[in-house]
Amino acid sequence: MYDPDPPFRPVRRPDGYLPLEDLGLIGDGTTAALVGLDGTIPWMCLPRFDSDPVFCALLDHARGGHFTVTPENLREARQWYEPDTGVLHTELRSDTGLVRVTDALALRSGADLSDDAPSGRGELVRSVRVLDGRVRLKVQVEPYGGADAHHLYSGLEVRPARNQGLRLHLRSNRPLSGLRSVQDLEQGDRLDLVLSWGRFHRHHRFDPEAMLCQTADAWRQWMRSCDYAGPQEALVRRAAITLKLCDDWANGSLVAAPTSSLPAPIGGVRNWDYRYAWIRDAAFAVFALRRIGFGGEADAFLGWVLDAFERSRRPLIMYTLDGDRVPDEIEDAGLEGYRGSSPVRWGNGAADQRQHDVYGEILDCADQWLRRGGEIQPAMWASLSGLADTAARAWRRPDQGLWEIRGEGRPFTYSVGLCQVALDRAARIAERYGLPGDVGSWRRDADRLSELILEQSWDEDAQTLSVYMDGGGVLDASLLNLPLRQVLPVDHPRMVATTRAVAERLSAGGGLLFRYLHDEHPDGLPGDEGAFVLCSFWMVDNLIGQGRLDEAEELYDSLCSRASPLGLLSEQIDPTTGVFMGNAPQAFSHIGTIASGVNLERARSASR
Repeated sequence: MYDPDPPFRPVRRPDGYLPLEDLGLIGDGTTAALVGLDGTIPWMCLPRFDSDPVFCALLDHARGGHFTVTPENLREARQWYEPDTGVLHTELRSDTGLVRVTDALALRSGADLSDDAPSGRGELVRSVRVLDGRVRLKVQVEPYGGADAHHLYSGLEVRPARNQGLRLHLRSNRPLSGLRSVQDLEQGDRLDLVLSWGRFHRHHRFDPEAMLCQTADAWRQWMRSCDYAGPQEALVRRAAITLKLCDDWANGSLVAAPTSSLPAPIGGVRNWDYRYAWIRDAAFAVFALRRIGFGGEADAFLGWVLDAFERSRRPLIMYTLDGDRVPDEIEDAGLEGYRGSSPVRWGNGAADQRQHDVYGEILDCADQWLRRGGEIQPAMWASLSGLADTAARAWRRPDQGLWEIRGEGRPFTYSVGLCQVALDRAARIAERYGLPGDVGSWRRDADRLSELILEQSWDEDAQTLSVYMDGGGVLDASLLNLPLRQVLPVDHPRMVATTRAVAERLSAGGGLLFRYLHDEHPDGLPGDEGAFVLCSFWMVDNLIGQGRLDEAEELYDSLCSRASPLGLLSEQIDPTTGVFMGNAPQAFSHIGTIASGVNLERARSASR
């Protein structure tokens, strides 16, 4: 549960790894790092989110590399964020003393985080204060694969062995004998460490305290735009910051998560690289952020989607942060995987899958872009209207669906629904702005697809819509998203019945939902998985639309209580133990926190 002032707790390392709930996220809009409850940084990719990792003990605690600042004989610790910022505090208590480590990826002085421009300084700040007693502080900088280091410019130049083109510079207010050192400190003492990349700072003033203050000020200035005042307000504000930490500020794109290959479940093979930008994730983020005051970020996402589509000349489901093709998927045998969960993967093999929902996502983004005052040139409209024509044919063909199954394609109901979205939005755009296109046909086809879903996907015996258009009563929680995308009315009797069926048959207990049941809905991969967090937020939204506000609020509160003490959520949760699974923090889960909170507040206000 999110706690802005948490108690101390013991540090656990099952199988040599911190639980995912014991990791905090810091970032600068270009990359991100995870900071552990034990004072380690076990994950950071440089210079970008999708670059090779410099520290990846997250995926191999023995060989992956880390940046550790921790007292000897550590007993217990706690973590919290500076309010309304991405600056993280970790307090660590040893047998002899107490230290506080303040971590941030530094931002430029006066940075405007609402601007589509880089704001990071290319510097990681780790500032240590001894609050009580005496400590022997271990400082270890161990890049993945090792590194060469020598003294340079009142610090250490570090050359990671796996990336000789990356030059790191480590500076400190105290002498460093090398990449491993021990500092004997007592109450009131301070150790400041700054790891830089991309440029050296031979003639720059070394002032980590000012860098941390400037970084916190930039975050607080950005958060002044947040106008949310609904349930779980503190957690929703934190979710907005988490999404911003997953955002590439210069490009306007959004990583699904800043991590790769975190397993769902532990010991399984469902380990994917999420450090790329999915069209659907950007579309969902637009809905969420705009509704709490962050229109600039929403517009940046929309613009990125349209730019990426224009550059690729065909709709892809995901892109690199620059809008290029995602690298081919490879397995890294050199890393054992989180808690022994191999394989570790880089790149993503789903990038070239056929997923018909992409037509609806792109056209929905275009519709929102125009509603916000954007302009679309004739050549772009020709491409967009061509997507509508494609959607009118493509819905009949099997695809891999929303969940990117690795098995044989099927005619997914959700994919047909998003083809309906493509046709509906194309018709709206053409009608509103007088643009050319077969508007009458688009409108007829959109209406017909909604009818077909209600007719062909419906299973009378099971009393539910089905995951496949040919019926059969097999369930998938993606059906909950159809009314949220205006494909079906949320209060249609068949949608109400489907909501009930999902709640009963896909329940993982405690308000959690499985995406689907693997014995009914094979996806081409072995093993099961955990409960998918976003699906439960979709359930909240359906309950709201059906007027069941008390149930919706109870479910929403229970989901929010599953956040870590830092207010972070993973992709999945183990319904038996409650532990996090899958890549984390996951943008989807934080989008759900925001969107459902807004929907609840609006519904409550309307009922007063």
